[in-house]
Amino acid sequence: MIGAALLGLASLSGCKPSGTVDPTITEAKAEGAWAIHEALEARIAAGKVSEADRAAALESVRAAADDGTAAHAYARAAVAGRVAEERGLKALKILEEMRTWALESIERDPAFEGQAAKRLLGTLYVLAANHLEDGDSEEGLELLEEVVDAHPDVALNHLRLAEGYIALGDPDPAFESLCVAQAGRDTLRAEEAALLDSLIAELGGAEALGCS
Repeated sequence: MIGAALLGLASLSGCKPSGTVDPTITEAKAEGAWAIHEALEARIAAGKVSEADRAAALESVRAAADDGTAAHAYARAAVAGRVAEERGLKALKILEEMRTWALESIERDPAFEGQAAKRLLGTLYVLAANHLEDGDSEEGLELLEEVVDAHPDVALNHLRLAEGYIALGDPDPAFESLCVAQAGRDTLRAEEAALLDSLIAELGGAEALGCS
C-alpha cells in the first residue's frame, strides 16, 4: 500500500493514463468498492498494473454505492492512495480524499482488517503531512505505534512504523521494527519486501541492523 512513493511526490507528465484497463477491474464494478480494491491490488501484486487500471479503479470506486461499511470506506481510501502513488503532485486533492475515507473507515470500524485504515492514515501523515491541510507527521507516527501495540506480530505494521521513523529522521527506533519485519518477511508482499530491503540498506545493511 501507499508508502515511500509519496516521499518524492514527483509530478508525472501527460494527462491521459497510460496503458489499457484490465477486464478484472471493469468486472469488479458490479460487486462494489471492496471488489474493485481487491482487483486493483491483485494487478499490482502480479506486477501487471497500468496507470489506466488505477484511474479506472478510482473512477469505479467513487461511483460505487456506499453500503455503510468500513470495507467500503477503506477501499475508497486505499484506491485513492494507489492513484496518488502514480500521479505525485497532481494527486494532492486525492490525498485529501484518501484521508477523508481512511478516517471514515476508522469511524465505522476501527478494528477492520487489523486496523488497516489507521495504518494507512498513519503512513499518509508521516510521508505526506506537508501536502495535507493540517497534516501532522508526529500524529502519523503515533498512529503507527498504536497499530504495532495492538498487533505486534504483524510484520507489515513494523515495516510501516520503521519507514515512519526513518522518514522523520529518527532511525534508531527503526532497528527493532525492521528486525521484526525481517523475521516475518514471508508474510510481506513483493513490494513490501522491496521496501524492507531498501530501508535496511539505508541503515547500513543487514550487519548494521544486528538482528538476532
